[in-house]
Amino acid sequence: MENVVLIIHLILALGLIAVVLLQRSEGGGLGMGGGGGGAVSGRSAATAMSKVTWVLAIAFIITSITLTIIAAEQSAGSSVIDRLGTTPPALNDTPSSNLPADDSLLPPGPADNTPQVPTAD
Repeated sequence: MENVVLIIHLILALGLIAVVLLQRSEGGGLGMGGGGGGAVSGRSAATAMSKVTWVLAIAFIITSITLTIIAAEQSAGSSVIDRLGTTPPALNDTPSSNLPADDSLLPPGPADNTPQVPTAD
């Protein structure tokens, strides 16, 4: 089911791109140009291409929502970690056997924790 909706979604996306690119640029989208669609209203009559664009856009949104619902149902109760098959250790469950017994993780320096200040000679 998901593959069928995905294929329809991709076909709609390609069709929507093609229809938008085939439309005539009127310059009204960015506020440029007059266009003079009517004497009273500034809105021009809807052409067949604009109607097709609306239909494809609505169908594209519907398939997008459908794909989201399908993906949510399939992933309910599982996470990416569950799909990997391994569980990460908790932060406080680190076994002490993995840590070195001495202070080899500390940088070399004096035994006490007083900061070393260089003296001017």
